[in-house]
Amino acid sequence: MRELRKVLGMGALAIALGTSVLIVGTGTASADVACNRYGECWHVQEHYTTYPHGLGIRFYGDDWREAHRHDRHYHWLKDRDDDHGYYSHGRWHAF
Repeated sequence: MRELRKVLGMGALAIALGTSVLIVGTGTASADVACNRYGECWHVQEHYTTYPHGLGIRFYGDDWREAHRHDRHYHWLKDRDDDHGYYSHGRWHAF
């Protein structure tokens, strides 16, 4: 009887841990920020590898955007619904 309680208790603990992992994993989607060497920045959902090398694209966390929203060096451009592309000199280039 004692072993059955122990097994049931461990099973309940495993279910509780598994449920909490699922809840944490289904949080709100987070976007990152991409900035080019000219200080043009926009939100991205993915980190693509097809950006032109000379643009010097860097990625930052979404909280970085809030911290640098008013910096003179950065220019916040329109966030795209389809972020398959990049900005260069204020123009969007899809790929």
